[in-house]
Amino acid sequence: MPGMGGRMSTVIKAKINKMLDKAEDPSETLEYSYAKQMELLQNVKKGIADVVTAKKRLQLQQQKLEQQVVKLDTQARQALSAGKEDLARTALERKQFAQTELQTLDQQVVELESQQQGLIDKEQKLRSKLEQFRTKKEVIKAQYSAAEAQVKISEAATGVGEEMADVGMAMQRAMDKTENMRARAGAMDELEASGAFDDNLTLTAGQDDIDRQLHELTSGSQVDDDLAKMKAELGEGGAPSPALEQGKPADQPTQGGQQ
Repeated sequence: MPGMGGRMSTVIKAKINKMLDKAEDPSETLEYSYAKQMELLQNVKKGIADVVTAKKRLQLQQQKLEQQVVKLDTQARQALSAGKEDLARTALERKQFAQTELQTLDQQVVELESQQQGLIDKEQKLRSKLEQFRTKKEVIKAQYSAAEAQVKISEAATGVGEEMADVGMAMQRAMDKTENMRARAGAMDELEASGAFDDNLTLTAGQDDIDRQLHELTSGSQVDDDLAKMKAELGEGGAPSPALEQGKPADQPTQGGQQ
């Protein structure tokens, strides 16, 4: 579809820009900018040094040409005095050529001096801007550090930071566990007060109300059976013996007779 590529490019650039903005450290960015400006200042200084060196070389050439002009002039005078007009002419021609070269060098030196002064002016302006930038850089870094510290303090105080959020969640879990434990302890106290634990002990021993009633019925029935059996035995043997009435064993002899 037309425009789809441009839209995707815009979305990708927006995502990348957001990631870069999140990862960017203002302090590092400022230090990098300051370093680049310092590098530019060093290049300007190097340019000034190169121009001065070139100018010094031209000035040395000027001195040599000036000396050559004086020498040729002297030689031309000497040749003319000696009647050697042709030799004097040759010396004067060389003198004129040297003077022409000297004028050219003078112009080049002037141009180099102009370049040198321009670079010096630029170096001074750049140095002044760099000094202002350095001062502003330190102020911005200090402000950023203060703002960052304030944000961290605010996050810690309000609990909106990631670490404080984890601490808050841990605290909430601890509070929930504490409330559950308190509720459980209250329930235990209430059960103990109602006697539920006694019933539990009875259940642990294998008896409850029904078992107890059944046991009582069984015990009572056994007693009734034993009582009926004893009555039947007493009825068949006659009256109870005197020894039994006096609480003595039946096989013990009396005091009045001897066996």
